[in-house]
Amino acid sequence: MQVWNDYMAANKQRFLDELLDLLRIPSVSADSKYKADVARCADAVKDSLLKAGCDNAEICPTPGHPIVYGEKMIDPKLPTVLVYGHYDVQPPDPLELWHSGPFEPVIKDEKIYARGACDDKGQMFMHVKAIEVMVKTNTLPCNVKFMIEGEEEVGSSNLGKFLESNKEKLKADIVLVSDTSMISMEHPSLETGLRGLAYMEVEVVGPNRDLHSGVYGGAVANPINILAKMIASLHDENNHITIPGFYDKVQDLTEAERAALNSAPFNLEEYQEELGIKEVMGEKGYTTLERTGTRPTLDVNGIWGGYIGEGAKTVLPSKANAKISMRLVPNQSSDEISALFQKHFESIAPAGVKVKVTPHHGGEPVVTPTDSVAYKAAAKAIQTAFGKDPIPTRGGGSIPIIALFERVLGLKTVLLGFGLDNDNIHSPNEKYDVYNYFKGIETIPYFHKYLAEMS
Repeated sequence: MQVWNDYMAANKQRFLDELLDLLRIPSVSADSKYKADVARCADAVKDSLLKAGCDNAEICPTPGHPIVYGEKMIDPKLPTVLVYGHYDVQPPDPLELWHSGPFEPVIKDEKIYARGACDDKGQMFMHVKAIEVMVKTNTLPCNVKFMIEGEEEVGSSNLGKFLESNKEKLKADIVLVSDTSMISMEHPSLETGLRGLAYMEVEVVGPNRDLHSGVYGGAVANPINILAKMIASLHDENNHITIPGFYDKVQDLTEAERAALNSAPFNLEEYQEELGIKEVMGEKGYTTLERTGTRPTLDVNGIWGGYIGEGAKTVLPSKANAKISMRLVPNQSSDEISALFQKHFESIAPAGVKVKVTPHHGGEPVVTPTDSVAYKAAAKAIQTAFGKDPIPTRGGGSIPIIALFERVLGLKTVLLGFGLDNDNIHSPNEKYDVYNYFKGIETIPYFHKYLAEMS
């Protein structure tokens, strides 16, 4: 609509500046030293909702980091959209790999570089600005509620309790989330599912103290050696996960589903070149698109033990640790997979060491319906903004609370993401294209418009 375009054009620089201000707040939820900054970021989000035109906005305390709630209710008879996002971000480490400060946003080649630029401050803030566009032009066609949390990056452990305690407050017709990606701006897409997650930490303990590797080496189990062998055994020669029962509930795609998935634009050579690798690797018998969207995985996210300082120290360490994540697909349960992992990992430990397995957070895989009014409204919004119908895709990442929305609130979710797979989320030099940011602000009002018209 022209009135939206005119308002955006008149406020474009301010919209960008306000996002940069939000990105300057180091709202790292995983590190307690940033607790005050996380709280400060919650206050900033609350203020932005009020300035955008919400009737009210509030900080909702939890045992961890707060949730920001806001709403703009124009008529209870109209559809209500619950917008979910998160203002917390991943730790910025390793700092030495950043080209600029992770919390000192810079714009280079029309890309915003900062921690949280894409995941999820940039994408969440699109909704705040989109609501402002509609409210200030008196064109908001439905009711909108916001639930912006500060613990997504650490598993959303307090969100479930918040949902249970606030069912009436959060009553809506659909959840709208922008925390996912598109294939490209030339090939817009809509994600129709996400993988689940089971995250574990393991510890292997050998002798009661660090030992001299010359005096004791070869006679006492080395926990790092043992841990490396145990981890290596979790995949076979075909990169198939070896945990008994791991695949019992995994359903293969039909040939038609596989063909549809692999029809999405994808250039393997460009993919490898962009990542700086000579070839891809994964479960035998599946394409890269299938491996990243429809197959379960097991990956080591971190491993440590022994001496890692400068120079040499001939030590046989007393313990070794690793963090391991498993991405799950529909029908797999994070609790069941965590239990299978723990049982198996403990069973393969040799007698010379003790093993401790600590489950961290998890989340369930989800598949969103493509025949719903909300999905059709999102598809039409993309078609209007981009001039192309979106390609349905499956996302490889996880948003653990999507399944919670359905279980607790009885709400389906639309995944209207504008990120790109190469935006370096969770990595140094995270980025978000300025174009994508404004394209999201342009597209989101159309979703609300079409949802109201179709409902």
